[in-house]
Amino acid sequence: MRDFTRQEAEAVLFEAEKMEALLKTPEKCSRILPNRLVANMFFEPSTRTSQSFQAASSRLGAKTLSFHPQSSSAAKGETFSDTIRMVDGYSDAIVLRHAHEGAARLAADISEHPVINAGDGGNQHPTQTLVDLYTIKKLKGKITGLKIALFGDLRHARTMHSLLFGLSMFGAEMMLISPPSLSMGAPSIREAERKFNAKITAVSIKDLPQADVLYVCRVQKERFEDPREAIAAEGAFRVSAKLLKSAKKDLAILHPLPKVSEIDPIVDDDPRAKYFGQAKNGVPVRMAVLTRCIIGKGAKKRGQGEVVRFSCRNASCILRLQPAPQGGILGADGVARCRYCEQPARG
Repeated sequence: MRDFTRQEAEAVLFEAEKMEALLKTPEKCSRILPNRLVANMFFEPSTRTSQSFQAASSRLGAKTLSFHPQSSSAAKGETFSDTIRMVDGYSDAIVLRHAHEGAARLAADISEHPVINAGDGGNQHPTQTLVDLYTIKKLKGKITGLKIALFGDLRHARTMHSLLFGLSMFGAEMMLISPPSLSMGAPSIREAERKFNAKITAVSIKDLPQADVLYVCRVQKERFEDPREAIAAEGAFRVSAKLLKSAKKDLAILHPLPKVSEIDPIVDDDPRAKYFGQAKNGVPVRMAVLTRCIIGKGAKKRGQGEVVRFSCRNASCILRLQPAPQGGILGADGVARCRYCEQPARG
């Protein structure tokens, strides 16, 4: 999300509105990207993101090239960069999900065609944030000035990292609710505050009645070094019917899904639960993203800011898997970050 301006994000949301209207006339949709091929490269499991991109491609008239790492040459030891170069030669765009942070940016450096980040480790998930912004605007009529509670694992969830920037960009007020060990990183908060003059506060669950939107995410167990810590964190924060009694009647409860135990199943029947509709919005939004990337409406590739000397120490960075020229980007807060995984120098 650091690559987006508000104008560019608004253009995607506007395009998504048009795509949602076009879905009522499928024959018109299928004329937008005929004879194009989109490579879905998912090195990590996915249901909604993978299938919504497949659905979006199909609705637009494009075909999908599926990639399965277990049965590909990657299982034989082929390097990440060689795999990207090969798939780039077969397709018009690459949708990439990878466990290593910064994989999408490195792929974009290598590829001649557009690369769409469908989630890179615990770093970012920009198309999910575009879906979230679209959903909030659709439900509430606006984003600016809303009070939005981010609830759960704010440390490891890439969805929350992207959403922090997206909401800051649009002028929402954020309330961060998490166990202390899973709080949002201070450097990300400072950068959003300095770049967007964002209002971000850490609050208790008791402050939930103030929220217009409650955005929940699961504990990212796969990102924990100690599984026991993840199990303990899972039981710490949970959305129940009792918790929601004091919340606003028009509260919108969102979740990127999949949800595990962080939301009581009874909440699914609460009219304020909007997460299944949120997932459905993934199709028109990703139709907009694919269209803008493939037919040239997207922004030109540009640098993130001033380049500085930098040696990344993040064990999850793509540079641990695939050597590439190192370098840092100086953020709005004056902190140097790896240009790939976006982690600050202090780790």
